[in-house]
Amino acid sequence: MKNLPIDPSKVPGWGVDANPKNDPTYPMRDRSHEDKRGMSWNRPPQQEETVEILQSIERNNLTAVFGTSTPPSGVSGILRRQAFRYSESEWAHWLMLLAADRVNVIEGVVEDLGRGRIPNIPGEMGIRSELAHNRSGLVRKALIAGAVLGVGIFAARIATYNKGGRRSGTRRS
Repeated sequence: MKNLPIDPSKVPGWGVDANPKNDPTYPMRDRSHEDKRGMSWNRPPQQEETVEILQSIERNNLTAVFGTSTPPSGVSGILRRQAFRYSESEWAHWLMLLAADRVNVIEGVVEDLGRGRIPNIPGEMGIRSELAHNRSGLVRKALIAGAVLGVGIFAARIATYNKGGRRSGTRRS
């Protein structure tokens, strides 16, 4: 999916700092004594696009350098593509990216299990550091997780019982 180029003149607030007399950084940065205005370095050569790159709709062009180690894929990739249809100033953009990150974690665990590896989830969550530096927080999280799990199991059993199902091993009188 390619983002369509936008017309900066139609974006409210675009280029508000273009007028040097209205420089929002003055007096913190007084550029009147500098020889050069603006960018004082050469732009790096454009990195070759070898994988799908998701780009903000606020940008007209691709940044010179970008990450390619984890291109969007799977359900999390679909969520990321949808998120980049929204402006960065909208909640939907960021909430969908957060959701995509959580889905990507689940996809990683499923991928590990599919390859015959059992992921070390407590180690990846930093349990040792949490135990060493935030013991009370770890205990609180464990108690909350246990309570939620217990309520879930209890609710599932009630739902099964209310549907007319019986637990095995019980007899009718």
